[in-house]
Amino acid sequence: MSQRIPRSKSIKTPPPSLLYQETKKLIDPPAPPPTFSQKALTSTANLANLLPTGTLLAFQLLTPVSTNNGSCDAATRLITQILLLTLAVSAFIACFTDSFRAPDGQVYYGLATRSGMWLFNYPVKLAVPDLSEYRVSVVDGVHAVLTVLVFVSVAARGREEEEVLDLVPVGVGLMCGLLFVVFPTTRHGIGYPVTADGR
Repeated sequence: MSQRIPRSKSIKTPPPSLLYQETKKLIDPPAPPPTFSQKALTSTANLANLLPTGTLLAFQLLTPVSTNNGSCDAATRLITQILLLTLAVSAFIACFTDSFRAPDGQVYYGLATRSGMWLFNYPVKLAVPDLSEYRVSVVDGVHAVLTVLVFVSVAARGREEEEVLDLVPVGVGLMCGLLFVVFPTTRHGIGYPVTADGR
């Protein structure tokens, strides 16, 4: 008489990805929501990056050379206007730069476009990933216009002007700074610190 061997019940094991997710939840608990002070510090850091401080510094350094130490004639006036226009355009374009971390671990920079991002220094041998999330948005345009407005209002202020006109750059800077804080950007362009996620 043949004896029946009982079948062992097969134990269903969850897929490895589910095990990884559950283990990660145990090891890395979710981060608590940011406090008010953390939000304020983040907004201040964004503000420091959005204001055209580097452009203004370049203007302050190059103005004595372009104006021949303040003696304005037709030639130096034209050179100063070209300098002002060049730096305003560079401040405008800098608002559309962004960066991302590639699969090779390096950070690459590019210019945001309507379809994604045009990369400056990406190696030809690597396949370009999908960069559609880096598209230009309306906020980018607003930030660019406000940055140029702050730059021009501070740079165009003369030294011999009335006190009322001295308050214009302060007012424009304060208004634009508040708008920068209310409408923050997610771009990490040239000059921004690179975060852990590469954004």
